[in-house]
Amino acid sequence: MSVIHLNSQNFESTVSGSDKPVIVDFFADWCAPCKMFAPIFEKTSEKLSDTAVFAKLNVDECNEIALKYSVMSIPTVILFKGGQEVARHTGALSAGEILQFLSE
Repeated sequence: MSVIHLNSQNFESTVSGSDKPVIVDFFADWCAPCKMFAPIFEKTSEKLSDTAVFAKLNVDECNEIALKYSVMSIPTVILFKGGQEVARHTGALSAGEILQFLSE
């Protein structure tokens, strides 16, 4: 399963409707660190798709969701369990750091 692209129509159902943890990358197309992080996030999602749902949300297209979760810097990665935010990291992560983040 590849990375799910979230928008205002599918955000709540994806984050709340999963029995697995959902890790969301809040990004923007113009953000250089986001562009560097994207392939790492994608590759890690392929390895860990049985462990967690990997999703991306463009903050420019879904500003209301970014505001709701107080995303002020990008990339920001938020981990949701049962629809609730349980962990957050601002800045790009390595594949190993993503794995560690998921296990918190």
